[in-house]
Amino acid sequence: MKTADRGTNAALMTTPADIAVLRAPAFSTLCNAAFRLRKDVFVREQNVPEEIEHDADDLTATHFVAVAAGEVVGTLRVVFKPEHAKIGRVAVDRDWRGRGIARTMMVTAMDYCRQRGVDRFYLTAQTDKTGLYEKLGFTAFGEEFMDAGIPHLAMSTYAQDH
Repeated sequence: MKTADRGTNAALMTTPADIAVLRAPAFSTLCNAAFRLRKDVFVREQNVPEEIEHDADDLTATHFVAVAAGEVVGTLRVVFKPEHAKIGRVAVDRDWRGRGIARTMMVTAMDYCRQRGVDRFYLTAQTDKTGLYEKLGFTAFGEEFMDAGIPHLAMSTYAQDH
């Protein structure tokens, strides 16, 4: 059986309880696997230019990975700003989508931030993904904008000054 077939079959049998979400230090083996997943999702699938997929925030961000069946199947990062924690680069492997992995990672990352005294969250969401974030307490604000050719909305868990 090919690796891709094993991954797909494992994905069909996996529940959120079978997924471990871990912090991955920058440039660790896990974080490098997360960067490869981001490249697959954003650059290859969504045609985001490779030169803008990684930025300086990757060096200081707190990275999280979702691991299932021995593989990194999801990732996101948190950048701590004075006014909030900015969550971004949320990506789930194509074969593992629809199984609650993004939600599980978000809950874990938000809990991590709260344990550090940060309970204000901000992100920019691809417009077709806002439902996930609304269920986690985010509210969209402002006008839709394009980022890397993809429509986005700013969202936060706290009231914005307009």
